[in-house]
Amino acid sequence: MTATKLDDNLEILHFIIVILDGNLCGDGSTMDQLRTLKTFISVAEHASFAEAGRQLSMSPTTVSRAIAALEADLGVQLLMRTTRSVRLTDEGADFLTRCRAGIAEIDGAFTTVRGGRSIPRGILTVTAPVMFGRLHIMPVVVELSQQYPDLQVRLLLLDRVVNLIDEGADIAIRIADLPDSSLHMLRLGEVRRIFSASPAYLAARGRPTSLADLRDHDMIWGEDEYGPHRGWGLNGVKWPSRQVRLSVNNMDAAISAAVSGLGVVRTLSYQIAGEVATGRLEHLFADDAAPVLPISLLFQSGRKSHPNVRAFIEVAKRHLRESSLQTV
Repeated sequence: MTATKLDDNLEILHFIIVILDGNLCGDGSTMDQLRTLKTFISVAEHASFAEAGRQLSMSPTTVSRAIAALEADLGVQLLMRTTRSVRLTDEGADFLTRCRAGIAEIDGAFTTVRGGRSIPRGILTVTAPVMFGRLHIMPVVVELSQQYPDLQVRLLLLDRVVNLIDEGADIAIRIADLPDSSLHMLRLGEVRRIFSASPAYLAARGRPTSLADLRDHDMIWGEDEYGPHRGWGLNGVKWPSRQVRLSVNNMDAAISAAVSGLGVVRTLSYQIAGEVATGRLEHLFADDAAPVLPISLLFQSGRKSHPNVRAFIEVAKRHLRESSLQTV
């Protein structure tokens, strides 16, 4: 078995089918083979034979035997075991990636054949930027959890790009122009970058009307989902370092500093919607040099019909529409 990663979902699905077609546990049924693969995934995700057994209603001994048989049939060690830990080998990590994607496709195929009649259940893994997730994805998760008691949501709030297959995620929320990929993309809305400051700061320092005016103002640099504001030197405007009153790696902190009157902050429009609505911050001018950024929902091809994914999309679209972020 090689350690080459397969990015194309059809190739990954073919990989699983080949395993089930006599190359793995040849004396067992296809369903037994699928259970073996799911057992491996559970052990890998929980880094524990005992916890995997609890999740699957199996004894640790049965789990251990299943993994040992899997490794024997593949001729590869997938897991390193010690008395204190269980971790993936390099081959095991690659095998896990392929199994997750392949079984997701198989589950999706079963759902499609059943006509999508199943209700959301099991685990739904969603990843989103930290602040956007807190403000706009948590309400979606709460509603889904209340509506579907058999659904468990694993929410990964991370200010970095997450590979859906590597992280075992079903859905990713991105706020950026995205390159073409094998993932299915659904555009949900859009945001833009804006400058703002508190009424007290503007009363004391005057109101800038253009990017050039910002050279005479105190600036707050914050990091959002896309890292530091590398584009602040727009249209030839440069800021001496003495005018950067605060540089902070957390946008919540940058916004709080702006509300306190420390200076002018540049954010995405959704990040300060609450502060603008309550009058704690005021928009200064449109940042016309920065393009509108789409809000996109990404998922693997073939997963849109899965009950968990379908339910999330429906609730997310309604929530963003009510939040004035949905434009399509």
